[in-house]
Amino acid sequence: MDVARVLRMNGGDGDYSYSSNSLLQRRVISITKPIIEEALTDLYSDLNFPKTLIMADLGCSSGPNTFLVASELVKSIDNIRIKSGYDEPPQIQIYLNDLPHNDFNTIFVSLPEFQKKLTKQMVPSSSYPLCYFSGVPGSFYSRLFLSKSIHFVHSSYSLMWLSQVPEMGNTNKRNIYMSTTSPPSVIRAYREQFQTDFLTFLKYRADEVVNGGRMVLTILGRRSDDPCSKECTYVWDLLAMALNDMVYEGLIDEEKMDSFNIPQYTPCAKEVSKGVEKEGSFEIDCLEVSEVNWDASTDNSLDSSEKDSQGINMGKCMRAVAEPLLLSHFGESMIEEVFKRYTNIIRNRMSKEKTSLINVTVSLTRKGLGSMMS
Repeated sequence: MDVARVLRMNGGDGDYSYSSNSLLQRRVISITKPIIEEALTDLYSDLNFPKTLIMADLGCSSGPNTFLVASELVKSIDNIRIKSGYDEPPQIQIYLNDLPHNDFNTIFVSLPEFQKKLTKQMVPSSSYPLCYFSGVPGSFYSRLFLSKSIHFVHSSYSLMWLSQVPEMGNTNKRNIYMSTTSPPSVIRAYREQFQTDFLTFLKYRADEVVNGGRMVLTILGRRSDDPCSKECTYVWDLLAMALNDMVYEGLIDEEKMDSFNIPQYTPCAKEVSKGVEKEGSFEIDCLEVSEVNWDASTDNSLDSSEKDSQGINMGKCMRAVAEPLLLSHFGESMIEEVFKRYTNIIRNRMSKEKTSLINVTVSLTRKGLGSMMS
């Protein structure tokens, strides 16, 4: 699997697009808002209220969440400026980054309307901060920006995606991700791939972020030390169940099934902390674990009597995320059937048990040369 080519969320604004099915991810961004605001407050004051701020949203995808992050960054900075008594708003450059096959077109077609809405949302007494956007296609496991040019980096629900499917010594038979039935070599390969990728990410951001710059990273993760715990593997276990049923019925080739693995690793807070400490360029200001229920994928205005709708919406949410990966490996002919089965399984499980995702959020400061040498 060429991850850089096939890893993307469903584009456009159709029924199965990420734009139409990312309420859960939006909820996660809202949960982490206080951490982002604190990091921006410290950054802006430590830099002595500069006239220009450069920010980057890594793994921005497309749709309303992209603009939610951008608007929160701009509004937070303007509120900090007003409270501090500064009259002149800074000029803000926001780089939107994702892999080259991301749906950047949808982002930039929507940009003029977003700018109008943002202007209306600003505090009446403020001047509108000049805000500029640029798209930066490329893997964040490589260099993206000029040296020491970025003041603030944000990333939400992106860093659990790996740069490649781990190289495994054994076939991960009947699984598509780490599982309690996976061979130890598979678990080890996933863990080592995450460690390599995370250190690479930190190394390149250390080159790009100014001394004293901040990063706030939210990663789909887990509380448990066990990388195969249900809290982080369940959504993929249920997809594997649907795929295995189709293998049993002869609708999918068994060898094809056994060669498909999701390029993702959900770390615990300890693994994130150790990675930051090992790379050495950043200091941890805050490290928090939070939880979001699967039913966050459903609009709160939905009639509560529609009990099945929560499962349907979570099914669409997962389709928006996983469909490009399945299309690239299995082809188009099985897509409708597998997601029909997957959604029914999700709906059944959500009706019987509590289902949630775990988030690990870390706020970091780029160390200066003196603190790195001490």
